[in-house]
Amino acid sequence: MTAILNTFNPEQLKAALLNGEELKLAASLLYQSYHDDPLFLTIFRGDTPDYEQRLRSAIREELNTFWQAQQPLVGLFHGDQLLGVACVVGPDSGIGSNRLWHWRLKMLLTAGFVSTRQMLEKEQRIHAAMPYERYHMLAFIAVSPKYQHLGLGHYLIHAVDSIVDEDHSSNGIGVFVTLAKYQPFFADDKYQKVTELAFGSVSGSLMFRPRQSQAEPA
Repeated sequence: MTAILNTFNPEQLKAALLNGEELKLAASLLYQSYHDDPLFLTIFRGDTPDYEQRLRSAIREELNTFWQAQQPLVGLFHGDQLLGVACVVGPDSGIGSNRLWHWRLKMLLTAGFVSTRQMLEKEQRIHAAMPYERYHMLAFIAVSPKYQHLGLGHYLIHAVDSIVDEDHSSNGIGVFVTLAKYQPFFADDKYQKVTELAFGSVSGSLMFRPRQSQAEPA
């Protein structure tokens, strides 16, 4: 950790939207971060030999869908190095709980019928539990394992906040948190717990951050 801190220059940090050439880097980073996520282990059957292949395929298809739908894919860079990524789905994306048919077909071919059905069910239940009709959703957020616990997640999520707060058609942004240890991170950014949801043996907290103009003054 000391060596990382000595070579890490916070002044070179910047948040920017990813370009098409950076999607593979983002997919690799997300795969590392979500490999042991309880929900994905359940949906993509982590106890089977081809779990990793299905997870890689699902992440790749998600990123491609976000990119084609022109949704914000935010990268956190230190110089030219990608340290973190956040994927945001807007209220008019067309890729919420009612997925585009071509996404469903690709997911069926790569992740399988059961996994695709469970992914869609997850999104439908989350949407039904949301207190608003128009909102953003934080689909993924991750920091490279090498650079975790340095406060970079807060830098990244503040960039996401800026996108959401500038959209006056949105009521705010939601996130589904499957690991309790991450709830304080989102609570620090004014996310509030909406409800608990269970998917099979996995439960998590649906949290929501109102758009800043609707939130209470700091």
